[in-house]
Amino acid sequence: MDTIIHRLHDGISGKIDCLACANCCRSLGPALYDKDIERMAKALRIKPSEVVSLYLRVDEDGDYVFKSMPCPFLMPDNYCSIYDARPKACREYPHTDRRNFEQIYKLTVRNTATCPIAYEVLSELIKL
Repeated sequence: MDTIIHRLHDGISGKIDCLACANCCRSLGPALYDKDIERMAKALRIKPSEVVSLYLRVDEDGDYVFKSMPCPFLMPDNYCSIYDARPKACREYPHTDRRNFEQIYKLTVRNTATCPIAYEVLSELIKL
């Protein structure tokens, strides 16, 4: 399945302009981990504890997430002000090029409501 999904992802993601959309940055709050916080702090030239106090909260699962959405680093032109230091979850979104796709199938189904790439990948998969 990974081979098929990756082929679909490669073909579809090259046709969709994420900057024209940015739905993920407007509505999805990724879980943030220590490495993410450290990378963001370095890019922002502040201490990790300041990243936490300024931008993050702990959710019901005990994970750090952004205090509010849209993402505080989303700029008006849909660019990310910390793009090179963005969290891992943001780097990997919409996850349709991950190995062991069957493990995240349900997540991808949920992501179709937000991401045109996820929607198109699953739409094409259904046709096969």
